[in-house]
Amino acid sequence: MASLLLSTSPPHLHHLSSPRHRVPTLPSLPPLKPFKRTNFSPVLSHPKLATHVVYHRTIAKSSSIGSRETEDPIPDESPLGEDSAAFQLSAQKLSSWVYFTVILGSVLLALNVLWIDPSTGFGTAFVDSISNISGSPEVTMLLLMAIFATVHSGLASLRDPSEKLIGKRAFRVLFAGISLPLAMSTIVYFINHRYDGTQLWQIQTVPGVHELVWLSSFVSFFFLYPSTFNLLEVAAVDEPKMHLWETGIMRITRHPQMVGQVIWCLAHTLWIGNTVAISASVGLILHHLFGVWNGDRRLAIRYGKSFEVIKKRTSVIPFAAILDGRQELPKDYYKEFLRLPYVAITILTLGAYFAHPLMQSSSYNLHW
Repeated sequence: MASLLLSTSPPHLHHLSSPRHRVPTLPSLPPLKPFKRTNFSPVLSHPKLATHVVYHRTIAKSSSIGSRETEDPIPDESPLGEDSAAFQLSAQKLSSWVYFTVILGSVLLALNVLWIDPSTGFGTAFVDSISNISGSPEVTMLLLMAIFATVHSGLASLRDPSEKLIGKRAFRVLFAGISLPLAMSTIVYFINHRYDGTQLWQIQTVPGVHELVWLSSFVSFFFLYPSTFNLLEVAAVDEPKMHLWETGIMRITRHPQMVGQVIWCLAHTLWIGNTVAISASVGLILHHLFGVWNGDRRLAIRYGKSFEVIKKRTSVIPFAAILDGRQELPKDYYKEFLRLPYVAITILTLGAYFAHPLMQSSSYNLHW
């Protein structure tokens, strides 16, 4: 290296190359060994940082749109997504939850006045108009599902341009304000008409069936999409974001909400055993299968190469990426579920089971 520097020295230093001023030759250095990239992720392995992951390589901010390319390629080991179901009580603001409570109460009041109450709302007229199309509960169930799915997925697909036009919080209010009444009408109609139609099998008295259906329904709620845990974002108290999740349930399946919905549908169809239950399950499953394609498409547009890397090491089919070696579970993987959001899900799921009689009586009172 020293000889190279001398050979390319400026003209005013050329006299140093004469015998009188010759610089002693430095010993040659051994060749440098190539740097070995190691699979090291201190953030995920550190227990104190496990619930608040900060990733060391960011491709793009979540607010920008478009394909992301960098000169430095991303190795498959680099963590790129967010830590799902992370919750720190110390980071919560009391004022934010006060706003959430006020917003939730306001939304429920508006929903009751504008949609549920037959004397003031449009819900009864909407359901009656759909049910009068054919008079068949199976067809009505499918139509209600199709309307909800079209509006819900359509608005989700328009999220990026809509947020640019009216803002993130305003779009979330619009999205929830339209989706929530349609979802409620579909659920109430299913509860009121679940035993209509043609009975295909009846196995409710078979030993073990009730336990199987109950356990399957319970497990299905643990496949909730991690974004549903962000209640402050759902209510637009915090600025809503499109998250790129990578840990927790995402290691098992990249589309947990779809998997949970399929489990729930199969369990309830087995229990009810008629054509109305089948039509509801078919509509729900088709909607969520479309959501698999549409969700991947939207994440690819938003996160580009970051999403493509995560897509390679996750799978839609549960456990497929783990079994073929693309996803390696940490030794303390169970800790990614020992978090407050999953405790809340457990309590709410048990509460919903014991509240079934109340839910049914409330639905019957609407006569939808």
